[in-house]
Amino acid sequence: MSHDKLAHMANQIAIFFESKPHDEGVQGVAAHINAFWEPRMRRQLFEMIDAGGTGLRPLLREAAALIRRPVDAG
Repeated sequence: MSHDKLAHMANQIAIFFESKPHDEGVQGVAAHINAFWEPRMRRQLFEMIDAGGTGLRPLLREAAALIRRPVDAG
């Protein structure tokens, strides 16, 4: 999946949770991504975050601390 499409999907999740109280929104973004995104998608998300997170919503960048980072096999 392209980084642009993945960023769009992640930002859509963040936009939804921005309507919640802040802490609930952070938890909600992380819980959604942990529950529904496969490791490959989370790995790509962390590539973007590790590169500075340009274009990712602040709530998403904050939630990254709670998102399970995939462990590389090998």
